[in-house]
Amino acid sequence: MHMKLISIVVPAYNEEANIAAMYNKLVKELESLPYRYEIMFINDGSSDHTLQEILKLAEVHDNLKYISLTRNFGKESAMLAGLKRIQGDAAIVMDSDLQHPPTLIGEMVQGYEDGFNQVVAKRSRTGDSKVRSLFSSLYYKLINSITDVDLQDGEGDFRLLSRKAIDAILTLSESNRFSKGLFSWIGLSKKTINYENVQRVDGDSKWSFSNLVNYGIDGIISFNMKPLRICFYTGFLVLFLSLIYILITFYSIMTEGIGAPGYFTTITAILLLGGIQLISLGVIGEYIGRIYNETKQRPHFLVDVSNADEYHES
Repeated sequence: MHMKLISIVVPAYNEEANIAAMYNKLVKELESLPYRYEIMFINDGSSDHTLQEILKLAEVHDNLKYISLTRNFGKESAMLAGLKRIQGDAAIVMDSDLQHPPTLIGEMVQGYEDGFNQVVAKRSRTGDSKVRSLFSSLYYKLINSITDVDLQDGEGDFRLLSRKAIDAILTLSESNRFSKGLFSWIGLSKKTINYENVQRVDGDSKWSFSNLVNYGIDGIISFNMKPLRICFYTGFLVLFLSLIYILITFYSIMTEGIGAPGYFTTITAILLLGGIQLISLGVIGEYIGRIYNETKQRPHFLVDVSNADEYHES
């Protein structure tokens, strides 16, 4: 009987301190399973010795595959690079900072054996600051109220994908990728596994506040056109209120005469309308920028060196 192959996809950016430990912990878990396995590290243009650490392991372990990108293309592109070159019957996407516990692999594989196409690891907010937890909760409430996909707080890229789910993801070719939304958009059967949040041991987080904000904006804009609709409704409402104000002012002039110019009213109206216009232009600009990027049809990533042959069957 043919033994199934499990692929582990591990994007890495400046994680030299964690590569060896990550590999050893993965092997420990995978060796106990009745599967063949391959571990795919994707070096996303690291500026430290991440690639060198990966190459040292690859020299002595045949089951370690790697892809090194020409520069830092971002985690979304790195994940895509890995998914395009793995050959597994199923794949598990994990971060290289050890915050995604390898000990969950067995339970995820069991979910796959039970027939689920996606087995998602959902983390708790243990250890996160109250402010970050609050903003995260508000963000997910907002995004689920205005988008066509269902995103859950605590669910990220740490998940098992069946070959059917992998091939579905690979058919989605957009340049501006938001994997959380893509994983939800393809549908397919899903099982959720809960686990306690794990704090980083070595290295620094690559997610600054500005990175998180930009990632949140990507999530809102990537899967709906409602922000454009909101701009339209807001503009219509402001126009309606402005007309009412003009009529009231005109009636006041006709009945009471012209009074002293109202500085506060004037500046308030200018700031209100100017602010709404700038916000609307910003939203429209986001969509136009994305259209511009899509029309260029540039590749999602460029490979510098790799020991993995290109593989994509859909």
